[in-house]
Amino acid sequence: VQLQASGGGLVQAGGSLRLSCVVSGNISSPNVMGWYRQAPGKQRELVVRVLSGGRTTYGDSVEGRFTISRDNAKRTMFLEMSSLKPEDTAAYYCGAHDLKNGNLYWGQGTQVTVSS
Repeated sequence: VQLQASGGGLVQAGGSLRLSCVVSGNISSPNVMGWYRQAPGKQRELVVRVLSGGRTTYGDSVEGRFTISRDNAKRTMFLEMSSLKPEDTAAYYCGAHDLKNGNLYWGQGTQVTVSS
């Protein structure tokens, strides 16, 4: 299983970006997929995760501004980010947890930088 994240970039505060994560290989159900981020000097934190059954959990700092979606036919997960703030600046990682076999998969990070 491989995850390929893309879509990061430089954006002004208040702007929007859409991140994509293409999944290759098979992930069993049940599973958890989501986005995490890590800023320099800080721990990796949850942005949003979604269970295969549909239950979605957003991090407190992004709820109402970010939206996760999936295109199963294209095996792609998206993160729509709006009303971006400088504190959203981080490397964003997509991840998948196969709850059947316990394997955890990460994509490479895609950098999001929000200027004030």
